Parts: sequence; C-alpha cells; structure tokens
Amino acid sequence: MKTKTYVITGSASGIGRALLDRLASDNVIFAGYRNKEHLAMLEKISPNIYPFYIDYSKPETIRLAADYLLSKCTKVDTLINIAGCVVAGPVEKIDMNEIRRQFDVNVFGHLELTQCLAEILNGGRIINISSMASFGIFPFISPYCASKKCLDMFFNSFLIENKRNIKVISIKPGVIATPLWGKSVDENSKNIDKCIGYEAEMRFLINNALKNAKAGLSVEKVVDVILKADRAKNPKLSYTVGKDAFFASQISKLPQGLVNKLVKLGLKARVKG
Repeated sequence: MKTKTYVITGSASGIGRALLDRLASDNVIFAGYRNKEHLAMLEKISPNIYPFYIDYSKPETIRLAADYLLSKCTKVDTLINIAGCVVAGPVEKIDMNEIRRQFDVNVFGHLELTQCLAEILNGGRIINISSMASFGIFPFISPYCASKKCLDMFFNSFLIENKRNIKVISIKPGVIATPLWGKSVDENSKNIDKCIGYEAEMRFLINNALKNAKAGLSVEKVVDVILKADRAKNPKLSYTVGKDAFFASQISKLPQGLVNKLVKLGLKARVKG
C-alpha cells in the first residue's frame, strides 16, 4: 500500500485520535488541534505526524494553518474534517452568537480550509464527519442538526461542481462514545442555565449527553468506516454508522408532520422517565 498524505482536523481526541493510531505508521499525517496542551502528545505518537494549530472559531487561524500546509505539501490525498462542536438549547433561548459559532466551527471553517487546499487535493478525496443529526429530527440541538445538514449540502455541491476529480464522502455516525459529549455540556452550561421554562428538558439533555459519552459505539466503528471509504475505488456518497443512525435516516423519510408527532411523544416520555 502506497504512502499517502492526510490532513485531519480535530485529531487530538475521539475519532481523530483513533485515526492517528491506525494511519501514522504507514502515512504522512498533518494533524490539526485546537487545544495547545495537546501539541506534545501529538508529537510523541509518531515521527510521521506533523501537528498544526487551527481553531475554527478563530477564522484568522484557518489562513495561517492553510499557509503552513501549502508550504509543506504539494499533494494531499485525503482531507478528513472531524473538528466540531455542539450548541444546544431551545431555539427561542439560544444566544445568536452561539449559533454563529456553531456554523463557524461546523461549516464555514471546513469550507474555508477546503477552498485553501483545493489545488493540492487534485484527484484526492474529502471525508466529512457529519452526523445522524443531519437528518434533522433531534430537538434542542437544532444548531448542530442544521450545521451538519448545511455541511452536507455545501460539500455535495462542491462534489458536483469541482473540476479536480475530488471525491466527497459524508460519514454519519449515530451516538459515539467520544469526549465531544462532555465538552458540549461544559460549553453550553451558561446558555442552558438561562433556559427558564425548559428546566426538565435541559436536565434530560445534560444527563443524556453524559450517558452517551460512555454508552455510545466505540470510535473504532467510525474509524473502520472512514478507512473503508478512503480505500474504496468508488466510495458511496454517504455512510451511516450504527443502528440509530440508520433508523434516523429512515424516520427522516416520513412526512414531516408525522415525524414531529413521533419526536414530541418520544421526548415527552423520556423527559418524564
């Protein structure tokens, strides 16, 4: 198997960190990280890993990261977009700046980095870590759902439009046991405290997130699908990971009114439980 060059964002934990373990021995990896405390850890994994700082909530870092990558690479075989965050709460209560941050991190940052690297991705592929949330049937995380759907839509257009033979694949995991859940609780704590009138729902949201951090599928399940898509000669446009993701994909095909009734009934039962 030939040595390939990867750019992986969100590589310091969860899915990204697991990918490094699977790919670093045989490939060159440029590993994006946001928390500067992770730099030393990334450098120790393998001499084939080249960490670079990028924080999608700080647009100026995207250009700096791109300049670094362009100075080091003449060709990127696969760009894997993993970096992301979750903004939660009822629509009427969410701070608009938080919604903007959601789209900066989950959509606009990926788009800008892709635009910067398009020339050296010629003939390569882009693998985006979307979510079953992109099927849009999960209340109280509507910014996250909308951002993942938006990501899929932008990159599907990119796939159709681009003249560089760049393939685009969307990976849609269900509930995966990653640090994202705990981080999302911490990042949303101030906003959740302001959700007067939704206290029971917010308690359920927090408890469910903390449970998912331990009870979700292993990140290795997602890594297996990413590598399958990366190695396939003709990869599918979209892959679901987990029974819950497949179920969400099927439910989303029902009439919206029926979906809404089912979701409201399910939420009511779970909040009371």
